[in-house]
Amino acid sequence: MSSEMVIVYHRQPYEEVEENGKIVLRENKSPNGIVPTLKGFFGKVNHGAWIAWKLADDPDNPDFERRIEIDDDYGSYSVSRLALSEDQVREFYHVTSKEAFWPILHGFKERYNYDPVDWANFQSVNRRFAQAAAEEAAEGALVWVHDYNLWLVPGYLREMRPDVRIAFFHHTPFPSSDIFNLLPWRREIIASLLACDDVGFHIPRYAANFVSVASSLFDVEVIERKQVPEKWISDGAALTERTWPNAIRCDDHDVAVSVTPVGVDIGYIDDIARSEETAVQTKRIKEETDEVKLILSVGRTDYTKGGIEQLASFERILEFNPELRGKVRLMHVSVAANRNMAAYEEIQTEMEQIVGRVNGRFGTLEWQPVTFISRAIPFTRLVSYYQSADVAWITPLADGMNLVAKEFIASRIDGGGVLVLSEFAGAAVELADAIITNPFSYRAMDLTILSALELPELEARQRMKGLRKAVQETDVRGWMPGTLKMRSDENSESAA
Repeated sequence: MSSEMVIVYHRQPYEEVEENGKIVLRENKSPNGIVPTLKGFFGKVNHGAWIAWKLADDPDNPDFERRIEIDDDYGSYSVSRLALSEDQVREFYHVTSKEAFWPILHGFKERYNYDPVDWANFQSVNRRFAQAAAEEAAEGALVWVHDYNLWLVPGYLREMRPDVRIAFFHHTPFPSSDIFNLLPWRREIIASLLACDDVGFHIPRYAANFVSVASSLFDVEVIERKQVPEKWISDGAALTERTWPNAIRCDDHDVAVSVTPVGVDIGYIDDIARSEETAVQTKRIKEETDEVKLILSVGRTDYTKGGIEQLASFERILEFNPELRGKVRLMHVSVAANRNMAAYEEIQTEMEQIVGRVNGRFGTLEWQPVTFISRAIPFTRLVSYYQSADVAWITPLADGMNLVAKEFIASRIDGGGVLVLSEFAGAAVELADAIITNPFSYRAMDLTILSALELPELEARQRMKGLRKAVQETDVRGWMPGTLKMRSDENSESAA
């Protein structure tokens, strides 16, 4: 059965677990991850399709069905599973995507390494994704491609199926041309994205950067600019833009450049936050912390997340503010992102060393300054920590959006708590009522966390009120690709 909507994403839309010797499919554990969000769109169409990869010892003869049909709470859809070998996955994802693309996207030129890249393998994997999408799509269907490891899919797909509408969404930052153009494959990548009908980003800055890169490589005409909403303009945020080019033309093909920030599932988090179980857990956590102020930091073990810089700041704060010793505690949750990569192991080791040093220098039998957790915390329990924290300290060096900050805000049904947020997180554009900081500055990091700890309750509540309003405006249930939004707007106008 052909599909009106085809979602192309590297991960499968469920988790596979073994029960009694059989593989069963379960819902993903993360409630606010991109997977459940995307599956929600299948309820809007008669039939959808999902394209993903699945590891196989022999890709030519895998020990699983290549295509399966799913009928669940999200709707009816098929899952086309591309059989990839361990070597293909390593080259496509861990080497090309993580060693070459990831540092460039986040502006870390010193970590960029394209020498080991097998570009032919990356092209081959992307072509297979495009072929699978072409086979699944109905006439005029929408094919929605997600993230940088599938950059080449739109170009291949346009050649195979010129009739379909192609949308692409970037979940990472998109850098300026002087950074992006370090990639030797820049023309092939951008040519593929220019084959789309819509290219989407979280914030206007990333959209503007994309058009700047495209204009540096091809004859691109900006045919429409859009004013950034006043609520997204803040002199205190490094990523603020006042306009962005939201429609461009290249070789007589028009491309919409949309800005649709991803949010969290407000209703889901609110239900957890108001549950009796959460109330009991929150009360217990507050009793354990007693009169000690709790600072909470949650993120992945990745050099882009600023974990090392944050821990170093906390050490300086305790060193130069002895009156805070025994009065404040940092709970630092840093979950390993890629266990098989040396760069992430080094980050993890360095953070552990700083934590050990801080606890050794300042800790006592009654008080441990830092609690360091490197495993994932169940989301229901995490909401209790969000509700118990006096301060959420979210300071990535670069981040496409940062849903942790939005989860914290959505969890604070009590109207309390303070958010300290990096100005280099995409979320900072929306969350102007946070205490914004520059994680590259020792002085800024130290002063903002100190001011957050001393913030008067009235001001803290006023800020949280504004933050909760901003988060509610980008509830993930209202999120959609630019092409869908445009068609929805057109239908509304027609009905009027």
